[in-house]
Amino acid sequence: MIYDDILQTIGNTPIVRLNRMAPDNVEMFVKVESFNPTASVKDRLAIAIINDAEQKGTLAPGQTVVEATSGNTGISLAMVCAAKGYPFVATMADSFSVERRQIMRGLGAKVILTPAAERGTGMVRKAEELAAKYGWFLARQFENPANPEYHRNTTGPEILSDFAGRRLDYWVTGYGTGGTMTGAGEVIKVARPEVTIVVTEPAGASLLAGKEWSPHKIQGWTPDFIPDVLNREIYDQLLTVTDDRAIEVSRQLAVEEGIFTGISSGATLATALDIAQSAPDGTVILAMLPDTGERYLSTPLFAGVNEGSDDDWLAAVEEP
Repeated sequence: MIYDDILQTIGNTPIVRLNRMAPDNVEMFVKVESFNPTASVKDRLAIAIINDAEQKGTLAPGQTVVEATSGNTGISLAMVCAAKGYPFVATMADSFSVERRQIMRGLGAKVILTPAAERGTGMVRKAEELAAKYGWFLARQFENPANPEYHRNTTGPEILSDFAGRRLDYWVTGYGTGGTMTGAGEVIKVARPEVTIVVTEPAGASLLAGKEWSPHKIQGWTPDFIPDVLNREIYDQLLTVTDDRAIEVSRQLAVEEGIFTGISSGATLATALDIAQSAPDGTVILAMLPDTGERYLSTPLFAGVNEGSDDDWLAAVEEP
């Protein structure tokens, strides 16, 4: 298929059955958002916000776009802005993986780092300051209604189309900006009210459960505030997942199913597997996988992974 530009390849990501990790009595599927052009679900958010701003006239030709990001949204906005001819500046806490900065810069963006101690609110504040000082367009992913609206028009309908005439009992998702959970969740709840919507969050930062925020390793999830676009009436169940479990499942998914994902994908799937353990026979579960594993090479996801030759392994294989 031939496309006019890279932006036309956003969305319509595949849903894939898990054949080795799912319990025998349960069908498990994952929606693999790494098939988007910059390998994350945030491509949807980025094109939504820029298109909306163009249509409303709030983004002028050639105007600089600025946004606070943990990485994926910044990468997506850098890609969209490159394709459309807008300069892009990201503000990002210096605790997030260096690969994310490199990818954004590779796409022509500038990255302004903020102290990790200032958390998510610090990088948001910096983006607001820059926008006000220089007259840049501020994307405001956490409060921009174009974010969930795009998921109402794409992600949700894609799921409904793929499961048309088929059983679906659970839809499991995390939340970062709240756009996927809100937009797709609202559509699924109206069209398929029998589906139980499960949202998951880090055990160490379970804000929706009313607990205090603390640092966690699931990059892209749960800043130190609840996003304005998040609809708390959408989910039917709220569960938590530990950092270690998220990393373990992400690694397992790669080795056993050949699906290479980031920590947040492991966290979402870990929650889906927890549900599967007590689910009745024939239950069908769909989990969202937000991104790829390649932007986590310097994170705990790859801690202890050998960077040299596997000579010790080979020697053991060759022993008589």
